[in-house]
Amino acid sequence: MESIALSTQLSDHTDTYVEPPNAIEAATSSSESQQPTSDNSNSKTIDPNAIILAQTLTDPAIGWRIHNCKISKKTVTQELPMLFLYHYDSLDDSVKQAHPLTPVLLAQFNTSMTAEAAAKLIGITSDLVASPWHVKVIGSLVVFSEILQLAVRLHWTNTGKSTQQLYTQSAEEAVTAAFKDWQFFGRIDVLYKNDKQTLVSIDERAEDNEQLVAIEARSDYQFLPATHALVVIAKLEADKAELPWFETAILERLE
Repeated sequence: MESIALSTQLSDHTDTYVEPPNAIEAATSSSESQQPTSDNSNSKTIDPNAIILAQTLTDPAIGWRIHNCKISKKTVTQELPMLFLYHYDSLDDSVKQAHPLTPVLLAQFNTSMTAEAAAKLIGITSDLVASPWHVKVIGSLVVFSEILQLAVRLHWTNTGKSTQQLYTQSAEEAVTAAFKDWQFFGRIDVLYKNDKQTLVSIDERAEDNEQLVAIEARSDYQFLPATHALVVIAKLEADKAELPWFETAILERLE
């Protein structure tokens, strides 16, 4: 079988997950057991042998592998400003008692500032105001199956906010803490080269004519519609504990 062309750049951080001996049988039986049932007579007819993207991608019986896991944006700093209320809330109770909230301080609660500026406003030395680490890491990876001739490019991050604030002793500890609850997000691209079996994506919440998307066998990546990407991400997030190769690849890349 022709090897799937996944990317022009390979990563040094590649999951070593090995294809099980019965990968072909697992892939076939999995796709056959994933057929949806619907009473909606307006729904499109689905090939009984079709591969359903979200369900197949989260099937641990298929020998999924990871490559090209990379970071596209990384922010780890203590220099970013944040709302005064967060600075004040981080103070030791004894400092709060010595410097209770006044109308002047309350008026600044939603003002963004540095820890040094907050200390000056309160009237204390800057060493009494803890400076959290601001962490935001965005990356991507490709998960693929040689048996299915299917590759999917996903994006991941530690937070959907501009940054995640963590009070730790070091930057390394902050990044580790930030990725205890990482998540998939954003667009999804699909590369499918198997012209012998239909690949589809299903969004049962969509309008009848948008519930089913057939993904053609092509030599380049195809963008999955946004609503269908959300379905795949929701399934990945729900089953993430049973899919350890994703976290393994991401944590290795962060080291």
